[in-house]
Amino acid sequence: MSEPVRLQQENFSQDEELRALRAVSRRIGGIATFIGCARDFSGDREVKAIGFDAHPAMALSELQKLRSEAIERFGLIDARVVHRIGTVPAGDDIVFIAAAAEHRAPALQACHWLIDGLKERAPIWKKEITTTGESWVTPHP
Repeated sequence: MSEPVRLQQENFSQDEELRALRAVSRRIGGIATFIGCARDFSGDREVKAIGFDAHPAMALSELQKLRSEAIERFGLIDARVVHRIGTVPAGDDIVFIAAAAEHRAPALQACHWLIDGLKERAPIWKKEITTTGESWVTPHP
C-alpha cells in the first residue's frame, strides 16, 4: 500500500486512496474527501496548466504534521493527503485529502481543516501557465 502522505508527479486514483483508507479499520463510519482540480481559467485568463513546485522534504514533513494533528484534534481513525508537483494540465486533479472517523462530523471537520492547513502551511508554490505566458500565484488560504 502507498504512503498516506505523498508528493508525486503522476495523477492519483481516488479509488485506490479510499481502498487503502478503508483497509485501516472497520470502525470507520464516515469518510470525507476533498479533491482539488486544475481549472482552465483564472479571472479572465485561460489557463492551460498549473505548475507546482515545492521544497520536497519540508513540504512532506509539514503534510505529515498536518495529518498527525488532524488525527489527534478530530479523533480520526486515519487520514490521507496526496499533492501533485510538476505540471498539472487543466482538468486534472491536484490534491486529494480524505479523513476517516467513526462518525461524519469529525471526518467533515478534519477534511476542511486539512485543506486549509495545507494551503497555509505547506511550502508548495503554484504557477499558472496561460496562453499568454506564466505567472506565479500569490498564496492565499
